[in-house]
Amino acid sequence: DSGKDGRAGWIEGMNRPAHFASEPPQITVRNLQRKVPVKVKSLQEFAGGALVACAAVPGSRAFPAGEVGVLLVSDRRIAILHRQFMNVNGPTDVITFQHGEIFISAETAQRHARRFGNSFVRELQLYIVHGLLHLRGWDDQKPADARRMQVLQERILGEMTGPGW
Repeated sequence: DSGKDGRAGWIEGMNRPAHFASEPPQITVRNLQRKVPVKVKSLQEFAGGALVACAAVPGSRAFPAGEVGVLLVSDRRIAILHRQFMNVNGPTDVITFQHGEIFISAETAQRHARRFGNSFVRELQLYIVHGLLHLRGWDDQKPADARRMQVLQERILGEMTGPGW
């Protein structure tokens, strides 16, 4: 339960983090696209709980100091970033930069939600958790790593939002 009071639900069997590497970063969700309506306030609340939940899992890196930004963008904007930084053509769902920016394509999230039978909000929540885990050093390039990351994401989402999405 992410709770209205800002406390995150804790993953079963994991301890609440005693501290962050430095002061806990702030997390901000900003909608920079106009194609798909997004309820930023509820995503902001979720992101705050997700930040704390992801801090509770082992990772090879601490969160960057200062601020983590979740930026909801268009397919066009994420495709530019995808090409520029990863040398891959076309849009993708989420791109994470280690200095603390998580870019999410709202259009791709909407398509994937339909394709995989999730709600649009659940898909956005998944991408927020995915990006936060990347910031903690989790990788999904190898199939075994991707599977471990997927299991952890689902555990975090289930703990924070409950079953049934």
